[in-house]
Amino acid sequence: MKLLRRILLGTLVIAMVVGLFAGLGMAAKQPKTFKLGVLLPLTGTFAAVAKTQEEGALLAVDEVNEKGGLNMPWGKVMVEAIVMDDEANINVGVRRFRYLKEQGAHAVVGQTWAPVALAINELCKKDPFPYFPVNVAPVDSFKKGSLADCTFAAGYTPWTVGYMAGYAAINVLGKKKIFFLGRSDAWGWNIKSGLEAACEKYGGTIIGSDEVAVGTSDFTTILEKVKAANPEVFISAQFGGDAIALLKQSYDMGLYDKMVIFNAFITNVVAKGLSPEARKGLYAMHFFYYDLSDFEDQEVAKMAAEYTKRYEEKYGTPPDAYATIAYIATKQLFEAVEKAGSFDPKDIQKAIMENPDFVCVKGPATWRIDHEPIYKYAGFLVKGKGADEQAGEWDLFEVVTALGGEEVYPPLDYLGY
Repeated sequence: MKLLRRILLGTLVIAMVVGLFAGLGMAAKQPKTFKLGVLLPLTGTFAAVAKTQEEGALLAVDEVNEKGGLNMPWGKVMVEAIVMDDEANINVGVRRFRYLKEQGAHAVVGQTWAPVALAINELCKKDPFPYFPVNVAPVDSFKKGSLADCTFAAGYTPWTVGYMAGYAAINVLGKKKIFFLGRSDAWGWNIKSGLEAACEKYGGTIIGSDEVAVGTSDFTTILEKVKAANPEVFISAQFGGDAIALLKQSYDMGLYDKMVIFNAFITNVVAKGLSPEARKGLYAMHFFYYDLSDFEDQEVAKMAAEYTKRYEEKYGTPPDAYATIAYIATKQLFEAVEKAGSFDPKDIQKAIMENPDFVCVKGPATWRIDHEPIYKYAGFLVKGKGADEQAGEWDLFEVVTALGGEEVYPPLDYLGY
C-alpha cells in the first residue's frame, strides 16, 4: 500500500512538473507584450532626420496600442518600444542591436545610414530576426541573396530616385538637356544609374556631370561649370545640409534664372532651410508630401490628411518624408505579425510574401520578391513655393504629379532574379 502511494505521489509530482514546464513554454510562445526595438542615429550627422523617423515609428506604436494592442490568436498584445541611438557608427549599431535582442526585442526598425543597416542585415542572415530598415538603401543591398529572409525595407533605392527625377524632367517638364551633380558614394552613383536609364528610354541627354563628396560646402567652381554647359535642367543628388548649401549657392549665382533647378530627393527639413527665394520654383522628388488636398487620387489624399492630423496632434508639425518611411515600415511589421499570428521570423516572412499587397498613407503598394515595396505613388514631383505663395509656415510645395509602379524600380533581372 505504501509503495502504491509513493508511486501515485511520484506520478503526481512528475505531472505537476511537466505541466509547469508546459505552461512556461506556452507563456513563452504567447507573450503579453511585443517588444519593438527602434534603433536610429539620434546624435551626430543624421540626428535631425533620425528624430523624424523615431516620431513616425512611435506614432505607429501609439496607434496599435490605442486599439488595445496587436490582435494575436491568444488575445490582445500591447507594444513596448525600446528606443536606442546607433550614432551612425557600425560598431555601436551592431552592439546595440545585439543588446536589443538580449533585452527580448521581437523585431527592430531603424537606421538612417545605410552601412549600419547592411551590417545588421548580415547578422539577421546568420540568426533570423524581423528587421525593417527605414533608410534609402543602395541597389546592391537588394540583389538576390543580399537581404535576410525577414528583412523588409519600406524605402526604395537611390536608383529609383534618379529614374523618377529623369522621367519627371523629360516627360513632365519637357527638359532633355541635363547637367547632373552626383555624390561620390553609392547614393550618388545609384541616382546617376537610374537617371541614365530614364534618359536612355525617353531621349534625355546628360550634357555634363560631376560629383563631390558628402559634406561639401563650397560649390562655386562646379556651379560655374554648370553655367557654362547651359543645360535645360540641373539635377543634383545632394541631400540634407549639402542640398541646402548647393541650392542656396545656385540661387545666389543666378542659375535659377537660366535653367530649371531640380533636387533629386528632398525633405521638408531641407526646404525649410532655404530662403523663400531659393525655394520658389525649385523642383524635386518627395517620398511623401503631407498636403495632397489637390491630388487626383482623393482616396489617398484623405488617408494622407488623416495621418497628417494624427502626426500634428502628437508632434506639432506635419510629417516629413523619412518619418513616413518609418511609419509605413512599423505599420507593415505589425500587420505581418497579426497575419502570421506569430512573432517567429519565418512566419512573419511567409505572411508578407503570401499577402504582398497593402495600402498605406501614400496609396497602394506590393512587396516584391526582392523585399522592396512597389508603390503606386513612389514619389511626388513637387514645386517649391515662395513667400508670396505660402498659406502657412509648412506650406512649402505644390504637388505637380506622382510617379510609381514597377517601371521606376530596378529591373528584377538586374538584381539577379
